[in-house]
Amino acid sequence: MDILLGFFVVAVVLSVLKGREQRGRILWLAGELQSYQLERLMETLADGYLRALGEGDAARRQSVWGVLEGSETALADQLGAFANDMKRAEGVDTGVVRVPWLPGVQRWWPRATFDFRRAVAIHAEGYNSVAANAEGLSRNDQAFRLMAEMLLFQHTCHWFCRGKAMADARLVARHQTAYQQVLDAVSPATRRAYEGLVKG
Repeated sequence: MDILLGFFVVAVVLSVLKGREQRGRILWLAGELQSYQLERLMETLADGYLRALGEGDAARRQSVWGVLEGSETALADQLGAFANDMKRAEGVDTGVVRVPWLPGVQRWWPRATFDFRRAVAIHAEGYNSVAANAEGLSRNDQAFRLMAEMLLFQHTCHWFCRGKAMADARLVARHQTAYQQVLDAVSPATRRAYEGLVKG
């Protein structure tokens, strides 16, 4: 009975510490993002892509693509600026925990983490590259890939704040898409760089 009580107490303490650490990360990231409109731009583009891809009339579809170009450029610029800001982030713990989350694991086992700042740089480079469309993708294929780049960026932000399991669950709940599906849909360059970082 004493052993069970001991386990219960440890579990409660770890849960409290984990919650405190996660709240700190959420507040820090929210503060860093407040001068950007990344969430609004990504929402506008996601809705626009779905509308364009579902549009039967070619002229109207082309019109939607034209409207979205401004938001794509703005998102590419803002992701680049955010990545530059992240490079200058100092005095903060930017380790994203690869293993199931234990409070403070990044301090006593840094190899179990990857750097959020580097991940943001990969996302910015990936989105900018696909937006420039050097591969000459069709507009539909480009939109599909840009959507995947955005979802992977959001997943990394949630992974940083709450852990991978929660980020995976949120991706499925909000977008009916699994993490591996998103990873398979981004550009090959993004996937290589991201997997190299995440897997260490």
